[in-house]
Amino acid sequence: MSAKLNDIDPKVWLADVLANIAETPITRLTQFLQWNWTPKTPSAQAA
Repeated sequence: MSAKLNDIDPKVWLADVLANIAETPITRLTQFLQWNWTPKTPSAQAA
């Protein structure tokens, strides 16, 4: 629900997080929070 409240497609957000979390340093994990997240590609737009 947090993703939808931030105008983010939850499936796109989750796919991006799962694809990138393993290579992200622990100090940068806050970038994956819905209110901080920005899509990496233009096709990953809001729902």
